[in-house]
Amino acid sequence: MLCCAAGFAAADEKNILVTSGSDRATPIAVVPFGLQGGSVLPEDMAQIISNDLLNSGYYSPIPKENMISQPSQASEVIFRDWKALGAQYVMVGSISPAGGRLQVQYALFNVATEQQVLTGNVSGTTDQLRDMAHYISDQSFEKLTGIKGAFSTRMLYVTAERFAANNTRYTLQRSDYDGARAVTLLQSREPILSPRFAPDGKRIAYVSFEQKRPRIFVQHIDTGRREQITNFEGLNGAPAWSPDGSKLAMVLSKDGNPEIYVMNLASRQLSRVTNDSSIDTEPFFGKDGSTLYFTSDRGGKPQIYKTSINGGGAERVTFIGNYNANPKLSADEKTLVMIHRQDGFTNFKVAAQDLQRGSVKILTDSNLDESPTVAPNGTMVIYATRQQGRGVLMLVSINGRVRLPLPTAQGEVREPSWSPYLN
Repeated sequence: MLCCAAGFAAADEKNILVTSGSDRATPIAVVPFGLQGGSVLPEDMAQIISNDLLNSGYYSPIPKENMISQPSQASEVIFRDWKALGAQYVMVGSISPAGGRLQVQYALFNVATEQQVLTGNVSGTTDQLRDMAHYISDQSFEKLTGIKGAFSTRMLYVTAERFAANNTRYTLQRSDYDGARAVTLLQSREPILSPRFAPDGKRIAYVSFEQKRPRIFVQHIDTGRREQITNFEGLNGAPAWSPDGSKLAMVLSKDGNPEIYVMNLASRQLSRVTNDSSIDTEPFFGKDGSTLYFTSDRGGKPQIYKTSINGGGAERVTFIGNYNANPKLSADEKTLVMIHRQDGFTNFKVAAQDLQRGSVKILTDSNLDESPTVAPNGTMVIYATRQQGRGVLMLVSINGRVRLPLPTAQGEVREPSWSPYLN
């Protein structure tokens, strides 16, 4: 049941706060895939697919220990078994080793109608097992929901391992969206902040303190080649890519006050966007490439505004709560994800605002949340928070049904950033 509270003095009547979850996820069974000969595989493909569908918040996978039967091909599916378990969909699959590769066939069925919804095959090496599983998840999710799957995407994050008072190692890592298969892109004895994927998925921008002062760099993921983009006095931070990858928005204090600028990366031409005595920070491009959302305390407390990159007036976007910051938009620009604090509370949580209706939904139950990043299809959010005194990453579905920690390396983990679609 939805629990709503209205009547905020600063809000119009369309602005409401949603504080609890919603209806049930759809039960689905992903049966362990049958292995036709060969050695035992290092990971369970069906389990990876189940986890993907669970993480979306749309589906509730049935545990394999509850399954009455475990068919691996269409002819073996007994629909009454799955009706008895309450499954609305069932997926079966088989894996056949051939010439050093794996051939995977899979099929998805609607249990009520006993009709096949999707069938397909994919092949790859054992090292690509997770890629194949995420691919099947993407295909299935899109077929069932009409929404492109985002399970084959990647994530950036930063770890900080402290060895002594003046000895901390910062590592920029890239992993699967779910934290698996992390690889190191950069290590430094100085802080690394705000990593961001370019829209092409081949470059990243980030802030490094390796010169003892913050500077913005762009690095090519495949080659490791990196380029310093800024070297201004004072603050150089919060890089954000334009949708076409030709520009970077950033926060600079070279003229005295933290303001938002946009740089054309080809010409290095810099243009100032904001000009206010307040602090303007955390820019994020709208999908039109000419609108910037940003955080500002120009109204007395941090709230989110939007403006044109060509300058002009800024329009306030958030009205619920006494603190809203770090704006991120879903790809369809219907949802604004942010760090939010309710009136009368001190805890910072991840929240999502429906930009059409104005309603705000609290997504997290932790209290020191920061750095939200949104899946390219808008169904999931990853954010940094603290658990048992340690910085960790959490995943939450945008509908609030699923919240779970992501497996990551040792040390403090922070600054997550979701990739665009990579295929």
